[in-house]
Amino acid sequence: MTDPIADMLTRIRNSQLRGKSTVMTPASKLRAWVLDVLADEGYIRGYEKMTGADGHPAIEISLKYYEGEPVIRELKRISKPGRRVYMGSQDIPAVRQGLGVSIVSTPQGVMSDANARAANVGGEVLCTVF
Repeated sequence: MTDPIADMLTRIRNSQLRGKSTVMTPASKLRAWVLDVLADEGYIRGYEKMTGADGHPAIEISLKYYEGEPVIRELKRISKPGRRVYMGSQDIPAVRQGLGVSIVSTPQGVMSDANARAANVGGEVLCTVF
């Protein structure tokens, strides 16, 4: 697998289209950090680390719905392995006039765009969520 973050985002997107309440994904620290931001911003209910059926570490993500519709309407990968996208703290664009959130990997950790601007740190823009 060349892009584990894109794989996780696609699993979330596909599970929400099917109306699933949970989705499993292989575990990694970066995935957990991205899920921490999604949980803090209210896009998912939470996640739990566990062991998958094959014995490897996995993460079970609890998806969030409001009135039968998924809370996440759009989940887009920005920085890809073939083209990394880095931005300074003031250059990070607002997603849908501030209604969405960008997830940024900074030297101080993975955080939302608003937190990155407040801490005055830039970094790699991983994905956008609306």
